[in-house]
Amino acid sequence: MRERNAECHYHAGFRNHVSSEALPGALPQGQNSPQQCPYGLYAEQLSGSAFTAPRSHNLRSWLYRIRPSVVQGAYQPMEMPQVATAPLAERMPDPNPMRWDPIAFCAGDFLEGLITLAVNGDAQAQQGCATHLYAFSRGMQQRFFYNADGELLIVPQQGAIEVRSELGLLEVASGEIVVIPRGIKFQLNPLAGHAEGCRGYVAENYGAPLELPSLGPIGSNGLANPRDFLAPSARFEDEAGDFTLVAKFGGRFWRASLDHSPLDVVAWHGNYAPYKYDLATFNTINTVSFDHPDPSIFTVLTSPSDTAGVANLDFVIFPPRWMVAENTFRPPYFHRNLMSELMGLIHGEYDAKREGFRPGGASLHNAMTPHGPDTATFEAASQAELAPRYQGNTLAFMFESRYLFQSTPQALSSSARQRDYGSVWQGLASHFTPHTTPQSTP
Repeated sequence: MRERNAECHYHAGFRNHVSSEALPGALPQGQNSPQQCPYGLYAEQLSGSAFTAPRSHNLRSWLYRIRPSVVQGAYQPMEMPQVATAPLAERMPDPNPMRWDPIAFCAGDFLEGLITLAVNGDAQAQQGCATHLYAFSRGMQQRFFYNADGELLIVPQQGAIEVRSELGLLEVASGEIVVIPRGIKFQLNPLAGHAEGCRGYVAENYGAPLELPSLGPIGSNGLANPRDFLAPSARFEDEAGDFTLVAKFGGRFWRASLDHSPLDVVAWHGNYAPYKYDLATFNTINTVSFDHPDPSIFTVLTSPSDTAGVANLDFVIFPPRWMVAENTFRPPYFHRNLMSELMGLIHGEYDAKREGFRPGGASLHNAMTPHGPDTATFEAASQAELAPRYQGNTLAFMFESRYLFQSTPQALSSSARQRDYGSVWQGLASHFTPHTTPQSTP
């Protein structure tokens, strides 16, 4: 587990109802919207769900800010051609397996360094997701961003990032994640000492907000535990100047001028806030006998759909863990899956692809597209001594969805795309021996 920066103050617990104030007494007592708020602040409610959503799924926070959000200029369209939103004009998902190398760093900020790999569903119908890569080298400086189309799950791969949000400050390193709910304004910058560049992945979730998966027979503990999720404490900026607020709305980008920083929330309370999570705290559940469980056992967060057990979006990790299964092919098995899978690698090696799958890169296997270990991995694992082994040099993840991913034209034509990816399986020869008596399985 990573040490926490003493300057960052967090509230622990997944989606807890938090009360936080940067100045003593800034939160009104006994009501949300008094006739006059303390310190001359404005009350503003931020709703992440419909007012009438069941209490267990109702998301909202009350913000007490120096100026209300309506104090801004008119929105004007802006061009962001490298970022796409579902549905694309030509809906032609591709069944071929695909893989990309890491993308090059751009000289710009987080928004300029975003490039969309694939999308699915329909953002305006609040179904599906988009998957993006980012690689940038400077901070957002005088501009801020919010996304009305979906929440953002950000997975840093290289370089730590600072997320300055309306509700407070989070610092997020490689091996951690941060979720920024729909509509929350923020600024994302390289953390001091990481000016060489920041690279990583983003899932833009159009659907139901991410939540912890049900544990079922596992019981009350295991996988991602609620106590390890951290929300920020109130921290405000009272700054005047020439600022820009960028909004993603209806699949397009818009910008409005501001004469002040929008991060001017002095106090807040509620359960709708950004949060971070250290993947090293994930309590992995694995087999201690034979075979190995489906990858769903590694789910950190899930966005449910209207069909029980079939996710709009799952975030699944493959962390360091002990491998002890007896008489078992231990790497991921060959499979075809109803769900579509987009994978990334944070560091080390992925146990099904020892070469060619690089940290910062990505692979895509759509529904029913066959995939599994490459030739070299299969041959080695079929003959390996099955002693207990700690698989420590790895941290991979998967964005998994019920909807078919459609790669963007930019991703398909990118120089980072490995056009010979399918060749990794072509060396898998027939080992069929019909005249040999099979050995019995213990």
